[in-house]
Amino acid sequence: MEGKLKAYIESKLHLIQAEITKHFHQIDIPENLKKSMLYSLEAGGKRLRPILMLASFEAYSSQVEKIFSSAVALEMIHTYSLIHDDLPAMDDDDFRRGLPTNHRAFDEATAILAGDALLTYSFEIITNDPLLTDKEKVWIVQLLSRASGPSGMVAGQLLDMEAENKQVSLEQLERIHKLKTGELLRFAVTAGAYLGNATKEQITHLEKFSYYLGLIFQVQDDILDVMGDTAKLGKTVGSDESNNKSTYPKLLGLEGAIAKKKHYTEQAKELLKQANADTSRLSELTDYVSQRDH
Repeated sequence: MEGKLKAYIESKLHLIQAEITKHFHQIDIPENLKKSMLYSLEAGGKRLRPILMLASFEAYSSQVEKIFSSAVALEMIHTYSLIHDDLPAMDDDDFRRGLPTNHRAFDEATAILAGDALLTYSFEIITNDPLLTDKEKVWIVQLLSRASGPSGMVAGQLLDMEAENKQVSLEQLERIHKLKTGELLRFAVTAGAYLGNATKEQITHLEKFSYYLGLIFQVQDDILDVMGDTAKLGKTVGSDESNNKSTYPKLLGLEGAIAKKKHYTEQAKELLKQANADTSRLSELTDYVSQRDH
């Protein structure tokens, strides 16, 4: 990662962490519930979704404070999905980001409730944001609920589980990951542009870009599960194979998966050129997603 991009990401990580701390400082909830929520929320991670949201917003506006609450809410929903993904009824994982998964550190009931709490608190944060108009709040809540709900991420999670122990086509695999991974990434990019006052045409180009970005993210995830470093990943390499999941390397072979990722990257960058803004940061983040090692 180049120095400027690394500095940019680190500055946004600090900013997002400060906002998370602020929002949890002000709520009075059972202590064990707060500990469980923060355990997963503060366990590291790339914060890719809120960083993408900030980068998309900054392509059109400099008033970054306007995006903070929505970015934190997005990270909370992503974290809730990971907590539930790791549960015995889902992927049954023991480690996440190098630490015991939430249900191992606490217990299953607490982990489920922590996930539920992160999901619902995220919408409260958005609706309480004094920097957003009522129209903006409704637009953001509607888009985020759709991206994370039964026609978005949750649908993708179910299709992903149903694809275990089966041979799926490339088209089916792309649909799974468009929903499971891509919808929250699409929300991040389009919501950032919307709150930055981008035009409908500009938002449409970024929506198409984010579709490919989601696929790039998932292909690299699948590749890392085959040839990644467990210490860097913070989880066991080969879990997709042991769970008999449908993946790009399984369908296309490792070289085929790498070639497909290159194709998706070219498509994504071509769409960025049409967004009529300085999208250089989003382009750099696309390379970061494609080349990451964890």
